Amino acid sequence: MKFVDEFRDPQMARRVLERIHAVVEEIPTTAQRPLQIMEVCGGHTHSIFRYGLEELLPDKIEMVHGPGCPVCVLPMGRVDDCVAIAEQPDVIFTTFGDAMRVPGSKKSLQQANSDGCDVRMVYSPMDALDIARKNPHKNVVFFGLGFETTMPSTALTLLQADREGITNFSLFCNHITIIPTIKAILDSPDMVIDGFLGPGHVSMVIGKAPYDFIASHYKRPLVIAGFEPLDILQSMLMVVEQIRDGKALVENQYKRIVPEQGNNNALKAVGEVFELREFFEWRGLGSIDHSGVRIREKYARFDAERLFAVEPAHVADPKACQCGEVLKGVLKPWECKLFGEQCNPETPIGALMVSTEGACSAYYSYGKIDVKQAV
Repeated sequence: MKFVDEFRDPQMARRVLERIHAVVEEIPTTAQRPLQIMEVCGGHTHSIFRYGLEELLPDKIEMVHGPGCPVCVLPMGRVDDCVAIAEQPDVIFTTFGDAMRVPGSKKSLQQANSDGCDVRMVYSPMDALDIARKNPHKNVVFFGLGFETTMPSTALTLLQADREGITNFSLFCNHITIIPTIKAILDSPDMVIDGFLGPGHVSMVIGKAPYDFIASHYKRPLVIAGFEPLDILQSMLMVVEQIRDGKALVENQYKRIVPEQGNNNALKAVGEVFELREFFEWRGLGSIDHSGVRIREKYARFDAERLFAVEPAHVADPKACQCGEVLKGVLKPWECKLFGEQCNPETPIGALMVSTEGACSAYYSYGKIDVKQAV
């Protein structure tokens, strides 16, 4: 396949869906309860809602929307830290656009900008470095956010700043790692996951091998999936076929993008700049050991947490907000008491309504499509 349209072919989608329905009927356990399949990546969540795939799947499959949206799992206290840095004199705080509107306990970065702070949206950390070059008398801070997908670009930018001897650029590091997160989900007594759609973009960096423990130790299948409708449907078929056959393997559906061994150059840059934190706090999931990274001592002069003496703030979400339950798959987005009324994309209360990859935002945007008539 070469063209996007081929990955959205309705006739092919029908054939794959027919096969999924047939395979699920061959799985005995579905007579007692639906299969719980988690799509880890927020990009998959967005595609599933956008194309109405959840409504087309058998009733005996229940999708669980995982914590793979880095904006959505950002705890409120870290947003408060961002605002505190942005409020410092002579600071230009730079961030990706989807983090601008994530609520803190008092304000978001967008509101801090309205209050007079210099908060700028950038498309890459290199944009932030360019701002530092052009503003030598300002302290330019980049908000490093995301899984292993975005870590390499942040690491390479920091290494570039080091080579050029730029002294007014720093990184507020909130990068997180996928493997400890999946392990925490599997260890959670509240969750019964039968299989996973593995994240495509993260896997492009880390490869296939890091997921092996899911199959070998936890006996759950995982299929690394692409993001087009046929990618997701084919990956779902591969998962349910494994369940039917009593197998637990790590398979790579997204071979056109994801190399088996990952990207060695990207991993080398990440290993040079970052080291694992002992623990990192996640919205809705609590503290997870070794689930985040920090800047190594060698590059401490680029570490905004050190430069601005940031003390991590622990702030609970508003009591009415149920983002945590949605992240853990306990609730569907529309079951939250605030969904669609007090909490919507214009006035988000929870982080899941801010990012386009958040389950609440995706369902708000696409969840009312009558997909059965559309296909």
